[in-house]
Amino acid sequence: MSPRILFVFTSANKGLTGDPTGWYLPEAAHPFWILSPHAEIDFASPAGANPPVDPGSVQAFKEDEESTKFLEDPTVKQKLASAKRLVDVDAKDYDAIFYVGGHGPVIDLASDPVNAKLASAFFQAGKITAAVCHGPAALVGAVDAQGESIFKGREATGFSNVEEVKADKVKVVPFLLEDRIKELGGNYTKADEAWAPKVVVSGNLITGQNPSSASPIGKEILKALQK
Repeated sequence: MSPRILFVFTSANKGLTGDPTGWYLPEAAHPFWILSPHAEIDFASPAGANPPVDPGSVQAFKEDEESTKFLEDPTVKQKLASAKRLVDVDAKDYDAIFYVGGHGPVIDLASDPVNAKLASAFFQAGKITAAVCHGPAALVGAVDAQGESIFKGREATGFSNVEEVKADKVKVVPFLLEDRIKELGGNYTKADEAWAPKVVVSGNLITGQNPSSASPIGKEILKALQK
């Protein structure tokens, strides 16, 4: 039996400034190509089918073969078109959950009670609970068996304040992820330089910092599944 992984995408297509956003292309594509030969992967989002891709990420990664292949692949297209609604997902059916980044998750997944319950169920069952870039925003409502934030006392990473400023996106999101992880008691760590890859494994919580962490986090999730 192949392990089963749930990829969760945002359904938000606009940031607080009204500019288009969504899920960030390479942060889905790179882990997908690493994991799909070894696992069954389903897609889900709060609203279900056809979660919106951030058009800026499509533009920025049009020379990236894995990203363009992801958008053109018939299997991927079918998975996106038939993405489940989060409310219809049962954590028991999966071995791991992975949150794709993009500014969208900070807009919808971070404050979605259905998502908080789902992420908590994965984490409390000892299943791999992973997220990259702004994806960890989807975990800010997740709690452990004691009702404490899953970040409390654990090492984690995510899109840094410095990167948010450099990307000129501070006004797009309701909170800065680095600040929120720290507020929740997380031991936030980041790469020495902005945009450099960084993945942190803390038990079954696996987080990546930014787009360049998408391949490394895919490899860490695979490693954890194969244990």
